Amino acid sequence: MNNRLARLQERLEQPLLVTNPVNVVYLVGFQSSNCALLVEHERVRLFTDFRYIQAARAIQQAEIVQTKRNLIGELADTLTGPVGFEANALTYASYETLRKGTAEPVATYGVVEQLRAVKDENELESLRKACGITDRVFERLTEVPFVGRTERDVAWDLAQLFHDEGGDGLAFEPIVGSGPTGSRPHARAGDLKIGAGELVVIDTGTTIDGYASDYTRTFATGPLEGEAKEAYETVLLAQKAALDGIRAGLSGVDADALARSVIDDSPFAGAMGHGLGHGLGLDVHEDPRLSTESSDVLVPGNVVTVEPGIYLDGRFGIRIEDNVVVTEDGIENLTGFRKDLLEVA
Repeated sequence: MNNRLARLQERLEQPLLVTNPVNVVYLVGFQSSNCALLVEHERVRLFTDFRYIQAARAIQQAEIVQTKRNLIGELADTLTGPVGFEANALTYASYETLRKGTAEPVATYGVVEQLRAVKDENELESLRKACGITDRVFERLTEVPFVGRTERDVAWDLAQLFHDEGGDGLAFEPIVGSGPTGSRPHARAGDLKIGAGELVVIDTGTTIDGYASDYTRTFATGPLEGEAKEAYETVLLAQKAALDGIRAGLSGVDADALARSVIDDSPFAGAMGHGLGHGLGLDVHEDPRLSTESSDVLVPGNVVTVEPGIYLDGRFGIRIEDNVVVTEDGIENLTGFRKDLLEVA
């Protein structure tokens, strides 16, 4: 029995049916589009259909059970008594199928995700490797031509650079937002040609062993003066305040306030429309959350992004994002790439 399963079993009030595919990977290392893991105090069973059964047999931490392709339908006919289910993962249709069967489904929320929020040393090592690769990619990106090429072209360069540097794959579709595109925090790289004298927001990352890095840097395609330069310096100060203040025991709301107060005390008050950051791991966005709406409190071993930004609608955006490990008295910053305002050609 691995440590993750043992810790989960200690928390169970009834058997838990794990259907979130990422949670199954976390608990037993099995990846499939059609599987479920039933965790009981003294027993663990992994259910999947014929397409994945050979791969499943390599999993030693669970009993392997082959099912029909309609996995939930078969479980509805075989499970009995109270069974917890992941309310954020199971569809309503699947819940109805379970409810009409022989089990008594009980909604649970974030049971496995709470375990995932605190990384062990193996997970941290994978994240450090992913961040090391991302550092090297950003260094090489500064030598890539920007002006006169499309955002989509630069995004393709990023994919190639991550491949060259040994990343397992892209953690998410890269964001390349030039000029007005950058004022949309989750803009998609498009066919807009990057001009001279613009700000370009680059948000990208890679995975190692499934664990994701997630960096943002904002480059300039020429000298900046006035408002844009002041906005960049304000974001840099806001991030420094957050990096200096984040530690175990701090709430997600208070962590967010460290950076937000700097921006709201500047001429750009109200221009940071998103939270300061989020957890990072097997998912790019996971617990804990650093925002005005967060109910989380930071603990040692959390890995979070710290990414304040300023967005002026239709004009430009600026975001600077690091990946950090929360410790008892501060952070370990996994991000090594410089954050002074760099000019690219």
